[in-house]
Amino acid sequence: MINRVSPIAIAIAMIFCCSPAQSRAGQPNILLIFIDDLGWKDIGCYGNDFVETPRIDQLAAEGLRFTNFYASGAVCSPTRCALQSGQNQARIGITAHIPGHWRPFERVITPQTTMALPLDTVTIAESLKASGYTTGYVGKWHLGNGPEFQPDRQGYDFSAVIGGPHLPGRYRVQGRSDLKPKPNQYRTDFEADLCIDFMRQNKDQPFFLMLSPFAVHIPLAAMSEKVQKYEAMAKQTGNSLPHPVYAAMIEHCDDMVGRLVDSLEQLDIADDTMIVFTSDNGGLYKRYDYRESADDLVSSQAPLKGEKGSLHEGGIRVPLIIRHPATVKSAGVCDEPTISHDFYPTFVEMAGGELPINQTIDGHSLLPLMTAPTQTLDRDALHWHYPHYHHDRPASAIRERDWKLIEYLDGTGDVELYNLADDLGETKNLASEKQGRAGDLKRKLTTWRSSVLARTPIPNPSYDPERAHEWWNLKSGKPVPSEQRKRFPPTEKD
Repeated sequence: MINRVSPIAIAIAMIFCCSPAQSRAGQPNILLIFIDDLGWKDIGCYGNDFVETPRIDQLAAEGLRFTNFYASGAVCSPTRCALQSGQNQARIGITAHIPGHWRPFERVITPQTTMALPLDTVTIAESLKASGYTTGYVGKWHLGNGPEFQPDRQGYDFSAVIGGPHLPGRYRVQGRSDLKPKPNQYRTDFEADLCIDFMRQNKDQPFFLMLSPFAVHIPLAAMSEKVQKYEAMAKQTGNSLPHPVYAAMIEHCDDMVGRLVDSLEQLDIADDTMIVFTSDNGGLYKRYDYRESADDLVSSQAPLKGEKGSLHEGGIRVPLIIRHPATVKSAGVCDEPTISHDFYPTFVEMAGGELPINQTIDGHSLLPLMTAPTQTLDRDALHWHYPHYHHDRPASAIRERDWKLIEYLDGTGDVELYNLADDLGETKNLASEKQGRAGDLKRKLTTWRSSVLARTPIPNPSYDPERAHEWWNLKSGKPVPSEQRKRFPPTEKD
């Protein structure tokens, strides 16, 4: 079948030095489900025995589950940047959530993050359009606030960027009055509706659809029926974490996944669709400026150390499940270290397309692992750069096979070294015991930062230990009013 190619797609095809693309026999549809803040231990098939996630677990049973998959960043915008560009986000400078916050009286001045994904970046959507795909985006974007930086300017034919929290009546599609939720509709249900409509309209041609729900990001809020179920379960089991409202939010996501899978079956395109399920960063334990009067503890990633906003495993290790009957055997497990910006070359290879010739692609295709999960990728190391204060201090990290080093960039000179094969929980810092290994990895990390022109903190002449704890808002230029924050209604009945 030959698709009509828009002028935009033709221009993109020229970037790739090839003729305007046509859809090819065997090109799979690609459905990327990109949950917000879902931790490595938050779902059943990764060891959570409290939250009910039967549809996500079914995906794992029918596909391939990755045990050493990492988000490119410790917070949302950096990972989203890496996914869209195929690059480590340090190259572009989106190293914090947009617009971010800062501590003006800390030891170091942290670098300003780039406030939008540059328009000259060839996105994964643009690459797939050049191969004849119709592209769609639903949910949270967080890669630039202006209308000129939205998904419809970055290669997505259909764009529904949704703003606002989860409960009915509190969210809307930005800039579009034609797309409205049903009365009393929870946000993930509305996002599923939009995706199902897109799949139905494009079932006869290859499509790429990215669903990026706001769930399971705070503020905690879910429909009362599910919350009551988990409150009762918590009393029966004595579980304190995950929080019952958070558990209900995860189940909302599971329902959303189930609806999408069922729709693919009903449209008779399930076997022709690759489903990718993952998260943008590690799980949240508590808000960065936690106030007991306004906030709840969210979830634990034990035995992993740390949480969202940290370069320890709990902040960057996340679930990844891929289901594609044509290439992936059922109930497979892959232990090879992989990362979010691997999706770009994976999707392009699956589409039979070409990578951009003037844009560095740091990712590696996962297709060899999908067909043979015990293989290894030809990659020296994984790298992270998070030079900001959030849930931890500014830092960079490198993982080379089983060895991982974290170097703090706050002027302290602190370094941590772990062997993840022996110490998944990062409980024993081996930097003093293994000085040669630590020195080697630190040199490699420094070389990598230089190669990508990573922005790093500088000493702060206004350092004040007594005020170092203060959080300031980049948008307002004023202190974050944490003490004024009130608890968010947890259900539609509150």
